[in-house]
Amino acid sequence: MRIEKQETVYQNEVLTRFELYNSLFQTLPFQKIKYTGALLPFFTLHCEREVENQVDPKTIIEDFFEKYGQYQQDMDAVDLLFRIIQYIERRVVLFDAIEDAAFVKTGRSEDAYLLGSLVKQAAANETLNEKIIEKLKNFSLRLVLTAHPTQFYPGEVLGIITDLTEALKKNDLDNIVLLLQQLGKTPFIKKEKPTPVDEAISLAWFLENVFYPVISTIRKQLGNNFESLESKDQIIQLGFWPGGDRDGNPNVSVESTKEVSALLRTILFRAYYRDFRVLKRRITFRGVEKYMSNLQQILYENSFNPSPEPENVKPYIIENLESIRDVLDGQHNGLFTELVDDLALKVKTFGCYFASLDIRQDSSILRKAHQVVRDQTYPAELNKDRFDDLSEQEKNDSLQFRETSISLTDIEDPLVFDTFEVIKYIKRMQEAGGELACHRFIISNCQYASDILQLMELFLANGWTIEELPIDFVPLFETVDDLERAANVMTTLYSHPVYQKHIQKRKGQTIMLGFSDSTKDGGYLRANWSIYKAKVELTAVSREHEVDLTFFDGRGGPPARGGGKTQAFYASMGTEVENNHIQLTIQGQTISSLYGSFDTAHYNIEQLLQAGLASTLNPRPGDTLNDSEKSLIESMAEVSHKKFLDLRHHPLFLEYLEEKSPLKFLSEINISSRPVKRNGNSKLRLEDLRAISFVTSWSQLKQGIPGFYGVGSALEHAEKTGKWDAVQALYRSSGMFKTIIDNCSMAMSKINFNITSHLAEDEKYGEFWKVMKEEYDRTKKYLVKISNGDTLMDEFPVDRESIAMRERIILPLVVIQHYSIQKLSEIDESDPMHEVYSKLITRTIFGIVNAGRNLA
Repeated sequence: MRIEKQETVYQNEVLTRFELYNSLFQTLPFQKIKYTGALLPFFTLHCEREVENQVDPKTIIEDFFEKYGQYQQDMDAVDLLFRIIQYIERRVVLFDAIEDAAFVKTGRSEDAYLLGSLVKQAAANETLNEKIIEKLKNFSLRLVLTAHPTQFYPGEVLGIITDLTEALKKNDLDNIVLLLQQLGKTPFIKKEKPTPVDEAISLAWFLENVFYPVISTIRKQLGNNFESLESKDQIIQLGFWPGGDRDGNPNVSVESTKEVSALLRTILFRAYYRDFRVLKRRITFRGVEKYMSNLQQILYENSFNPSPEPENVKPYIIENLESIRDVLDGQHNGLFTELVDDLALKVKTFGCYFASLDIRQDSSILRKAHQVVRDQTYPAELNKDRFDDLSEQEKNDSLQFRETSISLTDIEDPLVFDTFEVIKYIKRMQEAGGELACHRFIISNCQYASDILQLMELFLANGWTIEELPIDFVPLFETVDDLERAANVMTTLYSHPVYQKHIQKRKGQTIMLGFSDSTKDGGYLRANWSIYKAKVELTAVSREHEVDLTFFDGRGGPPARGGGKTQAFYASMGTEVENNHIQLTIQGQTISSLYGSFDTAHYNIEQLLQAGLASTLNPRPGDTLNDSEKSLIESMAEVSHKKFLDLRHHPLFLEYLEEKSPLKFLSEINISSRPVKRNGNSKLRLEDLRAISFVTSWSQLKQGIPGFYGVGSALEHAEKTGKWDAVQALYRSSGMFKTIIDNCSMAMSKINFNITSHLAEDEKYGEFWKVMKEEYDRTKKYLVKISNGDTLMDEFPVDRESIAMRERIILPLVVIQHYSIQKLSEIDESDPMHEVYSKLITRTIFGIVNAGRNLA
């Protein structure tokens, strides 16, 4: 009954309203796209019908123009296609805004995940209240915004979405019409690639307009209901990668880091200053003049005349706010103290830095940097050749850990030089914003304990001391092989006397696990299981050495990159996985889709908080797997892995992706400072291809291989070997396994093999295409069977309806994209139309990804 109610509400509040406002939108007179709105419904219906009949995209487009003869001239036809793209991009925005406006009404805010519900339960149950307080004292949630290249909306469009959402909530028709007209005339496309600082400015919009009010609201709610938590400032934390993430991005430099650090401070102080102005309008009493003047000066100067050498003024601001409060309590009956408390809470939460700037670099660059230290400070017998030939144990034993200051004058490699420069600058950031301004260095592609220990030496060779080293060294394990040896790496580190002392001072160890590369490496099921196993093993090792462990999950938007219903993963880890802290990246359009408005951000942060509490408050016995359940998943993961590797090693695998998807055009879209692949000038190799580009290309194909391939074969194997009843029982009892399956169903719901069905008869790719289609059919059959439903995502009607409508909206874009790919295959690069079709392809990518919300 509840599911039927959700469907009804969603139909009324979202789908019906979208049809109403979309009809209005199609009649608005936009410059250069006159008549497009009238033609678009006919074009959409034509595409739907012909795709259903498995007609190839080229024929679909050509038949449409034959029917509408006035567009028979090539450029007229192409011009109309560009205008259709513009319209559909804006239809996606309209649908986003309508969904966000109806968010609270559509049944997504399940009581089981709401903080308010938990607060009510705690108020009536003293034992539960004490449990929550005890858990929250040792718990933290950290959301890390990354600059990964899938956030397509420019700041102007994000502002329109916000205003349109509010107007839709109020049914303010006049304002809605004006905003739709503004939307129609506002460019969606950047003409130049953004710099790392541009990316930071774009994401800072979310910090200022969403996270600042939402986090302070939730933090205030927790403090009001659980008094003993008032002094705990860092329950919810923010991390930031733009300007700090160097891995594979040569455009990030120490200058980028400086600019972004200053930017974060400036926008934060402007937010403080806006709140202070409200405070100033209300607190007009005697006795506070000096403190108000102090705050006016410090907040204004940091907002509009920032010093090139800023200081950490957080204690000074708090001191003046507390003095104001004392005056209000003592002389003015506590009038407006809530305004003072609100600003003080924000300052305690965000300090002078807003979000901690993480530094990340690949281990190969850090090893080169360490060679510089060895050249200048190590004895001759440990020269380059000798050191590289040492075993891992011998390397670790030979490390010096000397506090020195090396010369940078002769360093030729710019990435190595930047490594030393940013290590020096981290100290300046900590002086300006406190330790939390920048306290983590993440080592990508971490394979050995020596990768961490050598990085420690880099700090000691650049002005830091072993006694004063307030830095967390975070290994990032990404590939299946790296995940398998992660526990051994950490055992070595925990046993190393120098590192042992360091983590005792740091009060724990953070380990980052990457979903994206492990999926590309081993397929969907193997990747998820490898990460779970690694968490179990790392938890055991850390507990054995009495180390407080924090997992930092590198998750992308789609299930193929660790996305989907992430809160369900954290709520179902069981007792074998450390879960006192939740840390995860939020990337690309996941930032705007899950955290783009106050309501959605509030809801998703609350869900993650509740997930962190779930294992303590409502432990489910089934979430801790027994040996037979582990063996069952291991056997399925092995079957899935082999199936995926057979496809990945197929001689046509990479060639198919290059020729039939828009992979080679991803580098042409101006959304990121980061290259599509590592080793940019070399021939494309799968290992160099970034996971984002890999997953995005398959999603544009509407084949979604990384999100499902091998799962059907694994489930089929379980059935044929008499284990089906055990698999279904596991689906019912294990939240982790259920989430893996449910997220796979979500990925499958965005697949449409009809788009590429013409390739079944292709002389070169026909058999290869059929192999993928067969696994899709097999997986769909078993996903429906295991859930005892009638179709995919039966249990999640709102999400299913949302995906279906979004897929319908962007179907014409998919057809246009594949039509253009087909046309390009018929002409050479000298043809004037080659550039035109290429541009059509790049333009369609934006709308397809934005509509999917977690496709890339």
